[in-house]
Amino acid sequence: MKITREEIIYVAQLARLELDAAAIEKFVDQIGTVLDYVDQLKTVDTKGVRATSHAVSRTNAFREDAPHSHLDTAAALANAPEKEDGNFIVPKVLG
Repeated sequence: MKITREEIIYVAQLARLELDAAAIEKFVDQIGTVLDYVDQLKTVDTKGVRATSHAVSRTNAFREDAPHSHLDTAAALANAPEKEDGNFIVPKVLG
């Protein structure tokens, strides 16, 4: 599959990129090579090959969910630089 110079310019405009003539020609060659390889991959017989989401098997490394008690207010606020009436005092974010 061949990509044209005009298609490169169009995509560059969509991405708001300014490309000089040398960069455009370079991308035509490079993206053309990638698209040729994709066309080559389309010809590979994949009949009987199971679909996979990963090349190697993966397992979940997380621990089991288990309920725990939460911190009481005094413990949560113990290291707070500023606190008032059981709440953290933080800098104003919105003007």
